[in-house]
Amino acid sequence: MTKIKLCGLSRIEDIEAANMLKPDFIGFVFASKSKRRVSHLKAAELKSKLNPETKAVGVFLDDDLDTVGALMNLGIVDMVQLHGSEDEEYIAKLRAITDKPIIKAFIINNENDVRLAEESSADYILLDGGKGEGRAFNWKLLEEIKRPFFLAGGLNTDNAEAAVADLHPFAVDVSTGIETDGVKDKEKMTAFVAAVRKGEAR
Repeated sequence: MTKIKLCGLSRIEDIEAANMLKPDFIGFVFASKSKRRVSHLKAAELKSKLNPETKAVGVFLDDDLDTVGALMNLGIVDMVQLHGSEDEEYIAKLRAITDKPIIKAFIINNENDVRLAEESSADYILLDGGKGEGRAFNWKLLEEIKRPFFLAGGLNTDNAEAAVADLHPFAVDVSTGIETDGVKDKEKMTAFVAAVRKGEAR
C-alpha cells in the first residue's frame, strides 16, 4: 500500500484534518525561507495534537546539524527530511546525533539525478521537481529505478491516482496540491487521499 505524506501543516485545523484522514506521515517545515515555516514551539504544540500513529517529519534546508538533532531528540519530529544540498558527510554526522530515520530529497532533472538518489545512504529518498514549489518532473525518468521512493512535486487531486497506479511509489508527498490560496484545504486533503487509494486499486 502506498504511504501518504501531507506536508507543510501549520495550523491546528490541519492536524485535525490529518487525524481524520490518517496519513502515514505529516510534515512540519522548518526551512527559514519557506512560507510554510513553523517555529519549534508551534511544531511541538501541533505534534501534541497529532494522532501518534502518524509520523511527524521535520523538513530542513541546509540547517545546522545541532538544530536538527535537537528537534529530533526532543521528540518534536519522528523523522528528518533533508531538502537542501546536504551531502553524505552531513548524513553521517546526523546519524551520530540521532537514530531517527532520514529522508533525503533530490531534485530530478535527468537520469543522472535518479542514479545519485539511488546511491544515497539515507533511509529513504524523496524525488521532487523543486524545493516546495509544487513543480512536477518527467516521471518517465523513473521507469528503471530500483529503489523505493517518495514521489513529490506537482502532485494533486487530479494526478495522484495515475501517479500511484503507474509508478507504484513507496509513498507520495503533497503540499501545494492540497492548498487553496496558500492554506491547507480539508476538502482537497480528503480528495487527495481518496485519489491515492483509488490508484492502488487500479
